[in-house]
Amino acid sequence: MTRIRLSFSTKVSLWVLLISVPLFLASVGVLFWQSHKMIRNEAVHRASDVLVGAMHRINRYLITAQTATNSNAWLVEQSLRADSLLSFTNRITTTNPYTDGCAISTEPGAIPGHPDGFMAVSFNDKGTIKTLIETDHVYFQERWYTVPRAQQKSVWVVSNEKKSELDMDDEVMIASYPRPLYNEHRQFVGIISTWLSLNHISHLLAEVRPYPHSYYMMLDEEGRFVGHPDSTRLSGKTIFSVADPQRESDLIALGYEMTRGKKGNMSVVINNTKSLVCYMPVEGTPWSLAIVCPDSDIMKGFNRLTYVVVALLIIGLILIFVYCHKDITFMLQPLQPLLEKAQAVTNGKLDVDITHTGRTDIIGVLQNSFATMLESLNYYINSVRNATEQTQRYNRELEHTTKLAMEAEQQKIVFIQNVSHQIRTPLNIIMGFSQVLNIPTDDASLGDAMESDEIKSIATTITHNSHLLVRMVMMLFDSSDVGKVKTSKINKREPVGCNDVCRRAIKFVTRQNPDVPVGFESEVADDFLLHTNGRYLEFTIEELLNNAVRYSDRQHVALQVKCHDQTVSFIVTDTGKGIPEAEREKIFRFFSKVDDFTEGLGLGLPLSKRHAESLGGNLTLDASYHDGCRFVLELPIS
Repeated sequence: MTRIRLSFSTKVSLWVLLISVPLFLASVGVLFWQSHKMIRNEAVHRASDVLVGAMHRINRYLITAQTATNSNAWLVEQSLRADSLLSFTNRITTTNPYTDGCAISTEPGAIPGHPDGFMAVSFNDKGTIKTLIETDHVYFQERWYTVPRAQQKSVWVVSNEKKSELDMDDEVMIASYPRPLYNEHRQFVGIISTWLSLNHISHLLAEVRPYPHSYYMMLDEEGRFVGHPDSTRLSGKTIFSVADPQRESDLIALGYEMTRGKKGNMSVVINNTKSLVCYMPVEGTPWSLAIVCPDSDIMKGFNRLTYVVVALLIIGLILIFVYCHKDITFMLQPLQPLLEKAQAVTNGKLDVDITHTGRTDIIGVLQNSFATMLESLNYYINSVRNATEQTQRYNRELEHTTKLAMEAEQQKIVFIQNVSHQIRTPLNIIMGFSQVLNIPTDDASLGDAMESDEIKSIATTITHNSHLLVRMVMMLFDSSDVGKVKTSKINKREPVGCNDVCRRAIKFVTRQNPDVPVGFESEVADDFLLHTNGRYLEFTIEELLNNAVRYSDRQHVALQVKCHDQTVSFIVTDTGKGIPEAEREKIFRFFSKVDDFTEGLGLGLPLSKRHAESLGGNLTLDASYHDGCRFVLELPIS
């Protein structure tokens, strides 16, 4: 008995442990997931705040360069002399310590005595201001000269020239703020530009970091590095050239986001390190600034906490198993008296007194099982009763289903009769006129009259009714299961002229109803093209116009074409009795008609609805229009 009790206790303890482990893991998992999310959000806010602070620092330098350039430009335009230009560059560089240099470059002949152009340069060379006339540097093809000259405005430009070309010690890229210069006749005469070294910008950004290993990078509109702690990347490299398209697609996506002037944050793997990157455009420039924070810095404390929690979780589970095993062993000690009474009941001694107990453990459940036998018997009787009621309910449902099947059969018969009637009329017309054409005549003059007048009219009538038959058969085919498969052809799109389709549809309808005027208004030009399936678009417009003519007062039928940002609307409006509100739900159901005595198969509007949805749009009834009917077919432009 002791062996059994111990074995059962062990099993129960293991089951408790198996139940506890998922609960613990789920609870801890949710806690860690929420913690990870909160830490991530905090990191985003922290990095964004630091990024804004860095942006203010950069703006101070950029505004200084812009102010220095703009405030002296008009003075330079009034003093276009070689000595004056040297003086201006020296003064701008000396009085603006945040800048690294200034240059004034002119067109050929703008400065007397310099037919090939003139370039005055001043730059800060390790604390010493140097001013010189650059004679060997051909600047007419440089971006800092061609871009503002072409755009006729000031704009920040990352120059492809290096400082070594200006006899400077450092060989790094520079960011220039050039402004066009004009003479008193408003003729372009040159460029005044103030520059900052990209190394200077990178060192400035490195002074403020939210995490120990975080760093900044700044890109221009083409993805070139304007600022980066790795100075080798400040030599014309772009974020797209340093990224591996196969393994670093997210880095390329970051480059596209930054070059488009977007603001936000994203997770990017940079140099095999997962990092959080927050980015925003630099105001007044085509550049974008980003701060890169490695996940190892952000989640350092979180990872340390994870190891501690996992260790505590393992210790807690061990303690749960030990104490659970001891408690269950103690609780199973009263099982022996209950076992003896159960054996007496097995031997036929039904007078054993086993009363209900309030215990909820396994012993209490076992004791209460004998007392609930009668209750179980009642339960099974109730189950039989419920089964009988369920069978009756199934019978009622079967009766209802049978009734629906009979209604469907009746609807099929009505539909076949309707189809026969709709097809019989044009067939009779075609057969009648065919017999007329086959009647021989001996009168030559009568034959000539028939060829010139009546034969043409008869042929037109036969063609018209043939077209109606083909259209009706195609609608039946389109509404069938085979038709649904064939309508995959609707995906074949091509450029279609909106106005041309509308005019063909109006021509088709007015040919059948020459006494009904159809108005047409279009907001789009005749050469406006819609990328869609022209056949199904024309069918839908024809069906809408046919319904408008058939169910309206036949006096006020109009087709409008309206263009929106991404869609084109075809609006068919008529005046008449309209569609009752109670009948509007079934107008788009197949084989359903508002009035059973009217012509048609109940397929036109449902097929039009299906075609509109297949073309990526929708067909709706304008419920706000009460003078008749107004259907709106809306399709995407491309």
